[in-house]
Amino acid sequence: MFVYNLKINGNKTIRIIILSIIILAILILSLSVYNLYRKSTFVINDTINKNEVTNIEPNQYTNILKEVYENVDTYVGQQINFTGYVYKLYDLKDTEFVLARDMLINSDSQSVVVGFLCSSKDAKNYPEGSWVNITGTIIKGYYHNEIPVIDINKIEKVEKPQDEFVYPPDDMFIPTSVIL
Repeated sequence: MFVYNLKINGNKTIRIIILSIIILAILILSLSVYNLYRKSTFVINDTINKNEVTNIEPNQYTNILKEVYENVDTYVGQQINFTGYVYKLYDLKDTEFVLARDMLINSDSQSVVVGFLCSSKDAKNYPEGSWVNITGTIIKGYYHNEIPVIDINKIEKVEKPQDEFVYPPDDMFIPTSVIL
């Protein structure tokens, strides 16, 4: 039978434990800083293909609307397609209308009109409230301030969709590129 008597020095053991904890903390901190640095320098190499048309779905509508209004220079030249109704304001030109959707703002079904200002020589052919699908190019325009305007290339009358409402933009929307 083999018996080994081990004598532990309490002072030395505590120092080893504390040193191990410090080394572990430094290692964890170093890995965290490395991960943050690596993620912050990660770049998505997206480019705008101005020849492609981006279709805007109703569930993305207000997020994209907000993004384009906040960063109009980034999206100038982007072609988009979406559906809404013609909304005319008293001070718009005959060639302009807002392609609008009603955004629900609370549970009592209260809504506000949101949309893109559109420009088309055929605007007078579409009465207020008619539902249309447009394809157009984002340009910079002016309506009480500099705003994005959709220069319409194609417009067609459509039926009112089953869900005509859109919902407020969420804070979780992060565009992954300049392509909508």
